[in-house]
Amino acid sequence: MAVYEREREEMVDRLVASGYLKSPRVMEAMKKVPRHLFVPEDVEASAYYDYPLPIGEGQTISAPHMVAMMCDALGLEEGQKVLEVGAGSGYHACVVAEVVKREVVAMERIERLAARARENIARAGYGNIRVVVGDGTRGYAEGAPYDRILVTAGSPDVPEPLIEQLVVGGRLLIPVGEMYVQHLLLVTKGERGVEKTALGGCMFVPLIGEHGW
Repeated sequence: MAVYEREREEMVDRLVASGYLKSPRVMEAMKKVPRHLFVPEDVEASAYYDYPLPIGEGQTISAPHMVAMMCDALGLEEGQKVLEVGAGSGYHACVVAEVVKREVVAMERIERLAARARENIARAGYGNIRVVVGDGTRGYAEGAPYDRILVTAGSPDVPEPLIEQLVVGGRLLIPVGEMYVQHLLLVTKGERGVEKTALGGCMFVPLIGEHGW
């Protein structure tokens, strides 16, 4: 059996049993993506436990249940064009890419993290993820519009550029609230505006940028 394969499968089984993970597509993706390749060596043994882990530069890799919940809530399907704001380690983008089967754009404001994310992604064998350095609160107009946008850092509000770069019928998922305590907000864009649905409490690092903190 491949390294950590059993641990990955057990992690997914726990997420399903706990009700965090419902989408068969996301289940398969999380069974495939080797999370241990996206964390520092000194915490590699904890890669398949359900909690965040430090990845340097004051940032973290999200807990597996949060990755599962976000991917489920986005309603990811093959062929969708996705923007991720907050590439971090690159893990979440790989899970998304496994589902959508096309290029995912992942933005990261910290150059050193972006470089590490590219290394992690390459080591894991993914060639369909583009890591872009920049202010994610402004989105990435060059690749717009997007079917789905996910933000993996907490914002005081929903950045308007992200809504503008979303297709009609698209979904945006973002933690909104205080600097370190937020609620996960699902934004659906319609012909006549947006609909916002709160999905529950969460804790993310702050979203830094022109339209964030």
